[in-house]
Amino acid sequence: MAQMDLMAAERQVAILDRVRRNGRVLASELAIEFETSEDTIRRALRELADQGLCKRVYGGALAISPASEAIAVRNAEHMDRKAALGAALADLVTKGQFVFIDGGTTNLAAARMIPRNFALTVATQDPAIAAVLATREDVTLILIGGQVKPHLGSAVGVEATRQMMDLRPDLLLLGLCAFDPQSGVWAFDAEDAAFKRSLVKNSRKTVTAALNEKLDASGPFRVCPVESIQTLIVESNAPRRATKPFVARGVQVRTAKP
Repeated sequence: MAQMDLMAAERQVAILDRVRRNGRVLASELAIEFETSEDTIRRALRELADQGLCKRVYGGALAISPASEAIAVRNAEHMDRKAALGAALADLVTKGQFVFIDGGTTNLAAARMIPRNFALTVATQDPAIAAVLATREDVTLILIGGQVKPHLGSAVGVEATRQMMDLRPDLLLLGLCAFDPQSGVWAFDAEDAAFKRSLVKNSRKTVTAALNEKLDASGPFRVCPVESIQTLIVESNAPRRATKPFVARGVQVRTAKP
């Protein structure tokens, strides 16, 4: 019995590795790979989901996006990877635009790389992003106020949404929690999701960037469908199988420099 329990535990570790590496797994494929029954695989996926390590979906499981971590944790993670994505996002900004930079650590990296002397107007609800741009004389900065949620690091809710609804940005850099090629963009906070929905609706163009772990992942609160995103920036090593479904849905996919 002890040996069987050990085998089951080792199989769970291997399955979790597949989920995190691939973003999505199918019970039927795992059953073939591990030479066991689909019922055994489904039981393992259910136990992993109960531990909060993945999300069960019909036929298999999805990876849990790293954006579910608190902002203090995310700020210290994957800094080089986020800097590469941020640089690619900043390259999408053009002279004279009104840009809304949504909260998030990748967008913070983008704010640091916004080109100079572009005569930009920039709005944000993220105090950290505002601090990066506050002393720049070439940027007209609008800070959206309201209660700042500590785990998000940005203001969301009724007051922030009310202020934002009077704005019509040319370009939105949308903070991304999870992006599924079938169901769209997801968030881990209900008020954050509602704020993002209004942002997308009010902006003329919406672009976003995603670490590999956020592709083909999901969350509890839907933000918008895939078609609302015009451009997706991905990492230089993003697998083609993860990006191809977005291209098929009409999203322009750009690769960040390594």
